Amino acid sequence: MEKLKKIISLFIIHLFNCFPIKNNKIFMTSYYGSQYGCNPKYITEYIIRNMPEDHFDIVWAFNDVIQHKHIPYIRKVKNMSLKYFYELCTSKIVITNFRTTDLFVKRKNQYYIQTWHSSLRLKQIEKDAEDKLPKSYVEMAKKDSKKCDLLLSGCKFSTDIFKRSFWYDGEIYEHGTPRNDFLLNQKVNLKRNVLNLLNIPSDYKIILYAPTFRNHKDHTIYELEFEKIIRTVENTFGGKWICLVKLHPHLLSLSNNIIRGKDVLDVTNYDDIQELLSVSDILISDYSSLMFDFAMTRKPCFLYVPDYEEYTSKDRNLYFNVLELPFKVAMNKEELLHKIIHFESNTYSKDLDQFFFKIGSYEDGKASEYLVRRINNICFGESREIMNEAV
Repeated sequence: MEKLKKIISLFIIHLFNCFPIKNNKIFMTSYYGSQYGCNPKYITEYIIRNMPEDHFDIVWAFNDVIQHKHIPYIRKVKNMSLKYFYELCTSKIVITNFRTTDLFVKRKNQYYIQTWHSSLRLKQIEKDAEDKLPKSYVEMAKKDSKKCDLLLSGCKFSTDIFKRSFWYDGEIYEHGTPRNDFLLNQKVNLKRNVLNLLNIPSDYKIILYAPTFRNHKDHTIYELEFEKIIRTVENTFGGKWICLVKLHPHLLSLSNNIIRGKDVLDVTNYDDIQELLSVSDILISDYSSLMFDFAMTRKPCFLYVPDYEEYTSKDRNLYFNVLELPFKVAMNKEELLHKIIHFESNTYSKDLDQFFFKIGSYEDGKASEYLVRRINNICFGESREIMNEAV
């Protein structure tokens, strides 16, 4: 049945690939249509804020169009529908944050921008982790890299990883990460809006706990003594605090069993992690690349890694020794409380400066601006200037 669906889809694709490409059309998707988020979202938001309404025709693909019907100024199509294939085949620019499948048959005059889904990562990826990845994924990744025209990089360290491990020898765009623009250009009303949405009093401060996904089924690894952490943070930093817990989407059905406690709120279903990072005052994570995004805010970050030895031996090797990162690392629950109590902001700030220098960060809050200029030139050349001076 799946083979038949693929054959039919490829026939439809080759049919629509005979239609003319529309130079102002941009096709976007994030995590295979599961969300409106990550880099494609923030490129879209920049265009909406700064471009004339008819300058670009932006099309997003979603698994559930109804769930995302509230998003203004963009057209939406259902993933893998007939309309989806038409819009994909006739778009000048295709932007995604993950690998594309065989059902993206790139045309000669299309331009494919791969934003990837992290500005920097702790876990090894692609060719560096080839022995830990499914063969089917490796084959898909190699094919995807051949289609790619532009790959975004947030720092020199990432560029070096991409050159070595991405099966890609094309242009790497070293101008930062669009989703991190959001963290570097704080929105005054955002925290109030998010707190209202989550029914949290406006005078509360936020701890965000966002662990990465493990392949094993021992879900106790995600459990923390949330109430103890909240009380410790209140005694150390002052004020009233609440803990938001965002587990991996794979754990959504189990989150109620894992997340318990007073002043603890499950936000696993919250679509945009960048918004949660932006409004949070403290992050607790483990091996997730979110730590590097959150570092842009310069707010305290703690890593809780009780399974460090097991994780690095059985799951993925790491690009950094966690003890050499600027973040405070705890191997058990007692040590996590100790690290919170003895957090020293001046030392942390100096460690962040050294780390940003070490990785050669390109982040300056203007990644979307640079990229949209580039997209405009690809679509229209020099014949049509961007009209809004804000761009």
